[in-house]
Amino acid sequence: MGGCSPQRWPDLVPRLRRFEELEIDDPTAALLLKIAPATIDRRLKADRAKLDPRGRSHTKPGTLLKDSIPMRTWAEWDEAKPGFVEIDLVGHEGGNPKGEFCFTLDITDIATGWTETVSVKNKAQKWVFAALKAATTKFPFPILGIDSDNGSEFINWELLRWCEQEELTFTRSRSGNKNDGAHVEQKNWHIVRQTLGYHRYDTPAELELLNRI
Repeated sequence: MGGCSPQRWPDLVPRLRRFEELEIDDPTAALLLKIAPATIDRRLKADRAKLDPRGRSHTKPGTLLKDSIPMRTWAEWDEAKPGFVEIDLVGHEGGNPKGEFCFTLDITDIATGWTETVSVKNKAQKWVFAALKAATTKFPFPILGIDSDNGSEFINWELLRWCEQEELTFTRSRSGNKNDGAHVEQKNWHIVRQTLGYHRYDTPAELELLNRI
């Protein structure tokens, strides 16, 4: 619950109580509605550190096309023009990387901050590619360029051919340099993590719920 914006508390607390996800008495609920999110984060910091799998990377370098996809530097893009997006995957393994679990594809426009997300059953290339094509049609402006990390779910022939067909600039970030994807990384936290947390989601029903959310 830490990290939620103050505007969400009046609605979130009663809803959690109604669905019996939060078992507290009325006086405690009244106090909780008054507390600042920063205070909650500070008080829960030690406990969250024990459970928080943050920092786990699911990116494995793609080897087939690194030479075919240019490495982007900030000066090469017109970031003031809508349509140049960064893409990234957020894993929902809940601290247990074994087996299959869901991922959320995050697509963020650099100029406007407009973000679209689609959750997929795993990070297989075919699911990620289908999600990317579907999500880019939802933007209110044409997509002009895509920048990804070096994971094989993005660095593949299928995505490269599609970008060439659609006349989209396709670039990749520098390995190990998260600053290259700073815009989408920020949205990973503000949109995906603050909404879904760090739990494990790995069933068809949970995947459907992720996409409904």
